[in-house]
Amino acid sequence: MTVTTIHQRLRDEEGLAVSIASMRRYVHANLPEEARASQVRVLRLREVEPGAEVQIDYGQLGRWTDPRSGRRHTVQAFVMVLPASRHMFVYPVLKMDQQAWSSAHVAAFAFFGGCPARLVPDNLKTGVDRPDLYDPKINCAHAELAAHYGVLVDPARSRKPRDKASVERPMPYIRDSFWRGRSFASLEEMREQAVRWCLEVAGTRACRPLADAAPLVVFNAVEAGQLQALPQAPFVLSRWSRAKVGPDIHARVDKVLYSIPWRYLGRQLNVRSTATMVQFFCGGEWCAPGSVESRSWIVMPRWVCSRTVSG
Repeated sequence: MTVTTIHQRLRDEEGLAVSIASMRRYVHANLPEEARASQVRVLRLREVEPGAEVQIDYGQLGRWTDPRSGRRHTVQAFVMVLPASRHMFVYPVLKMDQQAWSSAHVAAFAFFGGCPARLVPDNLKTGVDRPDLYDPKINCAHAELAAHYGVLVDPARSRKPRDKASVERPMPYIRDSFWRGRSFASLEEMREQAVRWCLEVAGTRACRPLADAAPLVVFNAVEAGQLQALPQAPFVLSRWSRAKVGPDIHARVDKVLYSIPWRYLGRQLNVRSTATMVQFFCGGEWCAPGSVESRSWIVMPRWVCSRTVSG
């Protein structure tokens, strides 16, 4: 851990009454030089207008044993940072799949109380199918989320951490201050503690790029009012996959066969699945019988199953 983090945690959690200067003198006098190695730094190259963008990344926190099951998990932190105010949101996950990626975005926008104009994620498959400097291909699930919230997805360049320096730099701080030395009874408690840490610790720290102002204070004063309002309708989490229409004019999704119009025989279709509905698309068009403008057709399974499928 850094000296600053050690001092903050001992002060807030153990009642330490000495100054940070005294802590630094103690560390320099009692720890070998190699134990005081400096942190890796990523320089920030440009200023960002309030509300203009958020930078997004995953960072590994460490290993955690679930007390209920006894299983060991590698915990990743989904981190979203507003560069203008340095206010951040941390969301621990056990799987970096599409549902976790979308759920984390929904939770982050609710935490900030609004949406930025632009998202700057890494080139993970959960967000970007094909990285490209000028025309990246965003996957269907992430594009659907961006359209719902009215934001632009502008991925960082591959292997260019400076494109999202504001989220790269605090990763060691998050591991030191939030994660290390703590125990959690469940994933839900971990996420609740992460939100509390973002507000009470990370949000109130003295931030040098902000002239030692607290990120939460700058966010409330300058950036909160510049964010776009959240949509009134909640975002419906969906999972996108691919399915081929077989010779029997059916496509298999999650071990269930669905009847497809005959003209799509042999085609690979995009499949959008939610808790209550399964939809098939070909070339961006809904695979409804008859006119492609028809939107009332319900894709029903070939046989009755326990999963409810409706329009």
